[in-house]
Amino acid sequence: MAGTFSQIYIQVIFAVKGRVSLINASWEEELYKYITGIVTNK
Repeated sequence: MAGTFSQIYIQVIFAVKGRVSLINASWEEELYKYITGIVTNK
């Protein structure tokens, strides 16, 4: 099976009861960079 290609897309959704925003806007960007780094290294 030469030329076989697979690709997986994963979507992660963070949600809390009542949809209350618990991620503070002042550190939101740094948190997303941190999470992206973890996922990229895995």
